[in-house]
Amino acid sequence: MLRIVLGFVVFAIILDAVHPGLFLSIEGKIGLCLIVLSILAWEMYSFWYFHNDKFLKLKSGIEDHAIDCNNLNRHIEQLKRTRLDINSYDYGLSDRYDTSRYNFKRNEWARTKRDDKIHHCSASVCKAANDQPFKYLCKYFDIDVSEETLSHLENALNNYLAAYQGKVLLEQERDRLMQSLTDPLPSLFYKLSKNRLAKELGFEPVRLVDINFQTYKFQYVSSGGNSSYEVSIMLNMENLEKFIKYLGDKIRFKNSAKGQRALMTPLLREKIKKRDKNTCQQCGVSVGDEPNLLIEIDHIIPISKGGTTTEDNLQALCWRCNRTKGAALSQAKISACE
Repeated sequence: MLRIVLGFVVFAIILDAVHPGLFLSIEGKIGLCLIVLSILAWEMYSFWYFHNDKFLKLKSGIEDHAIDCNNLNRHIEQLKRTRLDINSYDYGLSDRYDTSRYNFKRNEWARTKRDDKIHHCSASVCKAANDQPFKYLCKYFDIDVSEETLSHLENALNNYLAAYQGKVLLEQERDRLMQSLTDPLPSLFYKLSKNRLAKELGFEPVRLVDINFQTYKFQYVSSGGNSSYEVSIMLNMENLEKFIKYLGDKIRFKNSAKGQRALMTPLLREKIKKRDKNTCQQCGVSVGDEPNLLIEIDHIIPISKGGTTTEDNLQALCWRCNRTKGAALSQAKISACE
């Protein structure tokens, strides 16, 4: 922020030098010069402070905590990269040419895109997809209404929810650590240069949780190329939760025995955490020990090994144990392939 202010001030001084007296009085020029000198003095003091022995000792004292926060940050980034394996049915490729002798513009033809998340269809299918999006998403995007598909979508929702919660807890933990150092640190650093203070202490920047939710489209373009119609279905948190319920109801209808399974929802996640007293069932650490601890919901028997989303197959794990378990499963899969 201070550097932005300095940039504006320098720009104003240069502009006034090019056009003397345009908008700055003598007092204004003196004021701007004082601002520039103050900011430069602050930057010089900051550089000195962040390189002196006192600060370096403080930084060394929280190094393990900083590494732990950075590992959580990377774990959140991994959770955000969870993808939905949903694509439009592959109908093949073709080329279209207007061979008529009339020079029709056909403007809407140019809007037609080939993408595995776009289904080109008739106007009636587009209209029906708008009325019953989940039904037509399954029909035209090659989605098998099965336990495997349901588990895949539940895993994605579980990871997205953990990513959102993890970001909040990570920022709270970083703030707690920095505030615990406010006595030996000048308070202005925390108030004016919070991000810089975090960086100097060894914390990696926390990215906004920018999950790239996938959007699926039904697109109609008239044969004459003069009109078009499009329906978009974004599987964001709210819609993904509804889609999971839709598939769950379908599976219950098809097979009542398997239908007794639970559905991974925000309510179920909180229920399992409460049942396990917000304590990791592997290492025993709890939110009582670490107030900003990210607790995740884990399948005891992984879905890849036949586990299902039932309460007796779910447990609370801290993010460290869940991350270690995930890495071990990935390594085992690689070894099996080799």
